Amino acid sequence: MYEAESEAQWMRDWAAFLLSYRFALKEVETKLTIINEEFQFMHDSNPIEHIKSRIKSPDSIFDKLKRKGVPVTIQSAYEHIRDIAGVRVICSFATDIFNIYQMLAAQDDVTVLEVKDYVNHPKANGYRSLHMLIEIPVFLTNRVEHVPVEIQIRTIAMDFWASLEHKIFYKFNENVPLQIKEQLKEAAEITSILDERMLSLNEAVNKIRNDEVDRT
Repeated sequence: MYEAESEAQWMRDWAAFLLSYRFALKEVETKLTIINEEFQFMHDSNPIEHIKSRIKSPDSIFDKLKRKGVPVTIQSAYEHIRDIAGVRVICSFATDIFNIYQMLAAQDDVTVLEVKDYVNHPKANGYRSLHMLIEIPVFLTNRVEHVPVEIQIRTIAMDFWASLEHKIFYKFNENVPLQIKEQLKEAAEITSILDERMLSLNEAVNKIRNDEVDRT
C-alpha cells in the first residue's frame, strides 16, 4: 500500500512539474498569435502560416535523462533538459523567420538564453531552421516560475525537408545509406533555392502593388 501511495505521489509531482511547461507553451502561443495578427493589421500579411507545439512525455524525459547519465528526478530534468516544451513556427519566407525572432526577443518578459542559426549556417546534412531557447515567467497561484521553451522557426520548405529527413532516419533506424543521405543533401539545396525564388517572387508582387498604389 505504501509503495502504491509513493508511486502515485511521484506521478503527481511529475504532472505538476509538467503543468508549468504547459502554461509556458500557452504563453508563447499567445505571444505568437498577437505578433501574427498585429503584423496582419500593420502590413497586410501574415508572417506565420501555422504553429505546432508539444510537451515531452514523461517516458521521453526519463529516457533522455538516462542517456545523459543523470538522475531521473524533477530537479535533474529542469537542469539538464531544455526542450521539454517546444514550439515550431512555420513561415512563408526566410525573412519572416528573423522578423519573428526579433519581435519575440524584444519583449520585456522574454529572456533569450540561446540562439542557433541554421538558416544562414545549415547543418552538414542540409538542415535549416532558427532555434531559440527562451525563458518566460509563469505566474502560478503561490509563486512565479521561469520556464524554458525551445522555439524552432522555419519556412514551409524547410519544414517539409526536415519532416521527410526525420521519417527516413526513423525507417532506417538512423543507419541511412550513403546514397540516400546524398539525395537528402541535394534536396536541402533545392529547398534553399525554392525559398529564395519564392521570396523574390513575393517581393516582385509587392513592388507592383506599391507602384499601383503610388499611381492612384
